[in-house]
Amino acid sequence: TAFPSDFLQIGSSLVEMQEMLMNSTDDSMNPLNKSCNVIASDRSNWLNVWTVLNNTASGRDVSHFVEGEKTVRVEPLAIVTRNDDREFSDIINWVVQALFYGVEQGVTKNTTLCQNYTHLTTYNASDLNFMNAVYCVGNHYEIWGGEGNRQGMNQINDGESGMIYATPFGKLDNEDDEYKDIYVTAGTTLHDINENRLLNCGVVVPDGVVRVTKLSREFVGMTDDYCRTLAAALLDGNYDRVNITIFSQNDNSSFVALNDGTIDVLAGGKVEKKHDFGSPPSIGGVHFSTPYFYGNETASDDVSFFSLATREDDVVFSSFVNCVVLATIYAQEYDITRRKSKQMPFVSIFGSDFKWALRDAIAYSGNYDEIYRRNFGVLSEAERGRNYLNEDGGPQIHSFPGLITGN
Repeated sequence: TAFPSDFLQIGSSLVEMQEMLMNSTDDSMNPLNKSCNVIASDRSNWLNVWTVLNNTASGRDVSHFVEGEKTVRVEPLAIVTRNDDREFSDIINWVVQALFYGVEQGVTKNTTLCQNYTHLTTYNASDLNFMNAVYCVGNHYEIWGGEGNRQGMNQINDGESGMIYATPFGKLDNEDDEYKDIYVTAGTTLHDINENRLLNCGVVVPDGVVRVTKLSREFVGMTDDYCRTLAAALLDGNYDRVNITIFSQNDNSSFVALNDGTIDVLAGGKVEKKHDFGSPPSIGGVHFSTPYFYGNETASDDVSFFSLATREDDVVFSSFVNCVVLATIYAQEYDITRRKSKQMPFVSIFGSDFKWALRDAIAYSGNYDEIYRRNFGVLSEAERGRNYLNEDGGPQIHSFPGLITGN
């Protein structure tokens, strides 16, 4: 009797993988007679193998090999920092944003512009010249390498494909309750909201909007929906236990209110460098969640990113908020609708009070497409711009706005 594992071979190196693929058990060139006739690997590894196999000097016939078009899974790579120094984390993030910006603007490595700081008179991190990363090292494409690595999600999004994408959750539920109630001590945002049974959510609105309700539609309605989705996640499904405060998009009053604790979270604000670092001493820096809405600007312009903003002094609450935004996209990826909300994973990493948080969130809001259709109606992907699920591995990269002008 043969088992599935009998047909699985693990290569310990790229050389071994290509030999497994090429070596025959007999003299025929039938791929089915090879010791291995399929390679499953990340794209960079496969491209290396493919290059070797197509090397004409090898004398091997590789005409019967083809590259598959199906992406099995996507694993985003990032720079990881500790969560006890938000300013340093912000600096790292904006260095990466500068590498993307260089591609968008056609800026490449230029040693004549790569200069040491001789004129910096303040110690504000936002005053750093992040473009030095490009001038001294190169833009994202230059660092990433050849054209083969500039495919799929590793390209600049020009507005003609979706950018809605959820970072993989990993393991959210802990069977041993290792995290039981560790984050809900007095004075934390999660504890205070749970204790008061009320979420204070700010909503940034265009000029002329004087009220936001459950009947609001389009962008304002979608923003209100995310406030209520967060309330449902925090308060056992009670999506109406939210106090909505509206703010103008033409001033910084919303970020002042977030900084002084008038509101717990801000929805509908643009991701910008000046808000990420803050404007000392009156306005502290904020943490932006995964974006839930993108503007339709061209790739060379500052594309608008809209997300939920939280204070940087409570990283656990910021993580919780981001997790809720990701949950709406995760539900879309796995075809989990409002009616199927019990298929959402349990989450214990924020304490036992919030184990049902993601199920409660989706039970109110539904998945990303349900939220979008409720507020904008049924539109084609072309009409939605960047605001649909990136399920085909299309371009996912674009820099945040305000890199140059957001000081």
